[in-house]
Amino acid sequence: AAAAVRAAGGTVRDALPLVGGVSAELPEGAVLAPAFRVVENSPLTLASKNGVGKAGDPTAVRTAMGMGPAAGEGSGVTVAVVDTGVAKSAELPNVTRVDVSESSEGDNYDAYGHGTFVAGIIAGTGAADGTYAGVAPGAHVLDVRVADAAGTTDLATVLKGLQAVADHKGGVDVLNLSLSSGSPLPYQVDPLAQALEQLWAQGVVVVVPTGNDGPSQGSVSSPGSDPVLLTVGALDTRRTPERTDDGVPQFSGRGPAPQGVAKPDLVAAGVSLVSVAAPGSTVAAENPSAKVGKNYFRGSGTSFATAAVSGAAAVLIGQNDGLGPEDVKAHLRATAYSAKALKDVRDAGAGGLDLGRALTTLVEDVDPVDIDGPPADDADAWHAFLEALLTGDREAAAAAWGQLSPETHAWAASRWAGLSLEASRWAANSWSASRWAGEDGTGDEWQMRYWAASRWAASRWASDGFVASRWAANSWSASRWAASRWAGDEEFAASRWAASRWSAASWG
Repeated sequence: AAAAVRAAGGTVRDALPLVGGVSAELPEGAVLAPAFRVVENSPLTLASKNGVGKAGDPTAVRTAMGMGPAAGEGSGVTVAVVDTGVAKSAELPNVTRVDVSESSEGDNYDAYGHGTFVAGIIAGTGAADGTYAGVAPGAHVLDVRVADAAGTTDLATVLKGLQAVADHKGGVDVLNLSLSSGSPLPYQVDPLAQALEQLWAQGVVVVVPTGNDGPSQGSVSSPGSDPVLLTVGALDTRRTPERTDDGVPQFSGRGPAPQGVAKPDLVAAGVSLVSVAAPGSTVAAENPSAKVGKNYFRGSGTSFATAAVSGAAAVLIGQNDGLGPEDVKAHLRATAYSAKALKDVRDAGAGGLDLGRALTTLVEDVDPVDIDGPPADDADAWHAFLEALLTGDREAAAAAWGQLSPETHAWAASRWAGLSLEASRWAANSWSASRWAGEDGTGDEWQMRYWAASRWAASRWASDGFVASRWAANSWSASRWAASRWAGDEEFAASRWAASRWSAASWG
């Protein structure tokens, strides 16, 4: 990719081995060979979105999750927070900092304030007020700063930040990316989604939000639409200890995600949460009414629900050696709780995060395949399909697939296949195009249209080299990104890449 950029008269900015490409500047009008995929840079801006969601009484995340006083949970676990930075604070003493933002704020490690708030939910110690400690106060935070004082960043910078996570010598267990890009690209070719999948494959639990564009169905945004990742929507606890009145706030993104992917995976507290304030930050200055005491701040949004789940993942890993990302995702989903307003899987996925149950249920007692069974009416046909696959009977598999409903097709592509990377790798070797697409084409429809389009795209079983060699970053110039190139919508850039993608829905 780098050689192709140079041959076209361009300049390579950063090598991004995580996605097998580079960020670069290309002369206007330059065209690379068809073997390379060019993705233009896109601006991502952090900002609060006041008035979305309902501000209420301040809520401590540990209280919302039914946890007691902080007890050093998450000790020995590292959580990467790829965000606006983490300010120096007694509330967050265990932080390693990496800055890829190229900003000029010097020792002001979080001039915007979003990243500090997120980190506080995950690992705040509650030094000033133990009530507001984070979910995993014993965890180590790898602060990867990708935005400036205005909360502004772009795809190239975020990818560079994710590369820093991959390169971190101490290793990373959990990655919190409270970012939704709004990219129109399918997750199979979106560099951001592919970078996160690579981290997942390396053993990192990647937690991302649904975004704040609810309540309409199909409002989950990228990278939360990727079936592999752990996608979180927001939960409103109504500031009561009972769970029967819990619901999903209006702003939380709803499924299904594009290509019929079932999202979110679950929901977690995300309304009026209290966390660490970054002194003198943009967010603090613009939202004085959200101040709680001297050291804390109140905010709502899927950004913070995501942080709550990242903290829960850290606690679970800390108490169970050897857990992989698939184990964590399956376990948190399997132990989620339900309520009347959490029944619709498009709104709440598996239900509300129940960390207490997750910690008292043996991980080995959870079977990932049984968590998300196919629709009951298709159970027999699904098992016939599986048996045909496992015995290598192409004709029987194609016939059985044809008997399944569209709902089961969508479930299979987005859930069963995505639950295990081991299954993906096995499929890559066993279900290749040459084996299943016969001369009569009977295997082609279900293989290419459903499995390839929804889960095992080129990067999974047509060619591992797709990610490694088929895209190079373009000029990364925001001015060259035109919404009309994708959907003919002149307002696309303004509405889809808006600040609400990253930010909390309300700081009030």
